[in-house]
Amino acid sequence: MLEIQPTANTSIGLAFVLLILLGFLLGLGRRLEPAIRLEQIGIPIALVAGLCGLILGPYGFLPVLPQGVTDIWTELPSPLLTLVFGTLLIGRPLPKGKGLVQPVASQALLGLLLGFGQYLVGGLVVIFFLIPFQGVDPLMGCLIEVGFEGGHGAAAVMGDSFQKLGFLAGKDLGLAMATVGLLASTIIGSLLVVLGRLKGWGVNRLETLPATSSLLEESDVINLSHRFRQLAVNLALPGLAVGFAVLMLNLLRSLSPFFGDIYEQVWTTFPVFPLALLGSLLVRFALERLEQTEIVSHVVQREIGTLCTDLLIITAMASINLPILIADWVPITALSLAGLIWNLTVMLFFSKLIFNIEWFERSLTEFGNATGVAASGLLLLRLADPRSNTNALPVFSIKQLFVQPLLSGGVITVLAPIGIINFGLMGWTEISGVITFLFFIIAILIRQ
Repeated sequence: MLEIQPTANTSIGLAFVLLILLGFLLGLGRRLEPAIRLEQIGIPIALVAGLCGLILGPYGFLPVLPQGVTDIWTELPSPLLTLVFGTLLIGRPLPKGKGLVQPVASQALLGLLLGFGQYLVGGLVVIFFLIPFQGVDPLMGCLIEVGFEGGHGAAAVMGDSFQKLGFLAGKDLGLAMATVGLLASTIIGSLLVVLGRLKGWGVNRLETLPATSSLLEESDVINLSHRFRQLAVNLALPGLAVGFAVLMLNLLRSLSPFFGDIYEQVWTTFPVFPLALLGSLLVRFALERLEQTEIVSHVVQREIGTLCTDLLIITAMASINLPILIADWVPITALSLAGLIWNLTVMLFFSKLIFNIEWFERSLTEFGNATGVAASGLLLLRLADPRSNTNALPVFSIKQLFVQPLLSGGVITVLAPIGIINFGLMGWTEISGVITFLFFIIAILIRQ
């Protein structure tokens, strides 16, 4: 019997048709009573849909989705995350006042503490366990930060760097770590939201949200037929922020011949999504200076970011390559456990010493960011603080402007493998340990 194989064009078309259908179903599903109740207790609908995608994926129990579709979906986390960052600052007034300086500084220090600590614990696990018993490549000491902080986008980009340095399995292992991080962030983070509400850690605790908080039930978006122009403008604004980010990245890359090989290597592998946050800031700043902020709908910007976050989680979970996870389960398990223990320790213990107020929402967002990239952090914040009663979102957003270009696929992520090659894994681990300790001491000293 002749078996007809789907062509590449067919797979691309099917992948994007299913993506649009997913977006429509998510938009509708998040407004249904069961989904609202789930999110009220801290379980995101994206997690439920992602688990269904995992079951229906090519390696799931009911492999309905074709391999060609999920292969295309594996390329989506980076552009989706770029759109999330492109919307992050457009819909809200830019924070003003000196009162944000200390919270942003504390938030940035916690983020840096988490990131460099991942290099520390990753190096220790590789040095004292994985190299003696598994004979792994020393560059595996980078994988917690690349997979957890950077996610699928950073893992895919860093794969080329790993390959040039002789770590051929780096890309696949990085993607596997990103998958574990995304799953762990969403599942464990949701459990932390439930626990936080039961313990009374968060500002919102067990309060119930009215169903009117959804997009189609808010007064300024109900009559979309009469507000088509506003909707089109609000869809274009994140595109403008992303366009600025792409332009800036190309400009930085064009300067490579003047600044040497290390500069070229950094900006060749540097992802676009950190610069999308800067683009979002500049678009908002321009709108405020021109007094045109009335054209912005906070609701639409929020919904674009929420939808992209949910789609990122669902497509990544549906694309999980279980054979890779099974084949390298020992190093992936060891590094994942080390990373999770470190992230949870920082969130549940160190953050209380660093933050004066709103420690739960702020540290939960940072846990999500450090385990399953910024989209997961924003998802968890949405669950913990659905009414934006805290300053966690603006503080986290401003902090990202300073930390995102360094970690999560930024300059430090790119330089870390080079540091291991030049100083050895032990040397790089010691450097990371000293930096981690210094950031913790500074965070304690500036606590007010």
